[in-house]
Amino acid sequence: MLRRPLVLLLLLVGCLFHPVQAAEVQLSTPTGALFGTLLTTPGDGPMDVVILHAGSGPTDRDGNNPKMRNDSLKLLAEGLAQAGWGSLRMDKRAIAASAAAGAVEQDLRFDTYVDDLVAWTGWLRQQPRVRRIVLLGHSEGALIATAAAGRVPLAGLVLLNGAGHKAGDVIRAQLAAAPMPPDLRAQADSILTSLEQGKTVAEVPPPLAMLYRPSVQPYMISWLRHDPAALLADLRLPVLIVGGSTDLLVGAADFRALAAARPDATAVMLDGMNHVLKTAPADRAANIAAYGDPSRPLHPGLMPVLTGFLEKLPPV
Repeated sequence: MLRRPLVLLLLLVGCLFHPVQAAEVQLSTPTGALFGTLLTTPGDGPMDVVILHAGSGPTDRDGNNPKMRNDSLKLLAEGLAQAGWGSLRMDKRAIAASAAAGAVEQDLRFDTYVDDLVAWTGWLRQQPRVRRIVLLGHSEGALIATAAAGRVPLAGLVLLNGAGHKAGDVIRAQLAAAPMPPDLRAQADSILTSLEQGKTVAEVPPPLAMLYRPSVQPYMISWLRHDPAALLADLRLPVLIVGGSTDLLVGAADFRALAAARPDATAVMLDGMNHVLKTAPADRAANIAAYGDPSRPLHPGLMPVLTGFLEKLPPV
């Protein structure tokens, strides 16, 4: 009975200068409700809010998945609270508390997530205290946020460890870095090529089922057609691009591609930051260990870069 009040108390104690309130919120959709956490700043005056969108797979509002807990997005939201910014982070459709709203996997599309983010932004804009809204996307969420940013009025856009090339190019780079027999690598590339052409593949080798199972292929086809750099180049709003030098999934080439698409953006590569926004070495085993360590804080350079960008956004 005391667990939830204790959690809220600890959050308030941790934000002494900018105490916040955490509320469970929901967005109604035709297939069911989506759920999230809204952190609000004290008082009843105008409030600026950052919407945090998680990355790919079964990643929840806190940045965790069933196999790994790192609390990256939860820590990010709490850091924003300490800087005086509200935040909204949510469970994606079909994930965690929003699971019931999700269709069967083969009916899910990348653009469904974009539509949901646009809807969440519209919901937030209707809240009486909200003044400015910034979208922040992490990993695949960076592409989702970029696609949504062209459809809603925003104060700014933040891309954390986002791909700068089409998903097919990113997947090939990740597979090239992974230990894999040559014949299996050739099969993986063949399947990916078919998906890029809009064609599903019925027979998938068991070792590749997690990535290419038939039920996820329609989603991948819808995802593979998006070009993050081209989408970003078309936007006209302040942009912050942040990469990590020890990110094993999204490399420096992606960071450079995004920065080149928007030369006027603030672009920062943080030395020693990995894919889940923690300080980690380049060594693969030690790096991945950070994925399952919620006690490890965010990279010390991340919040100063983020809050510095937010503080310079033009007033409404």
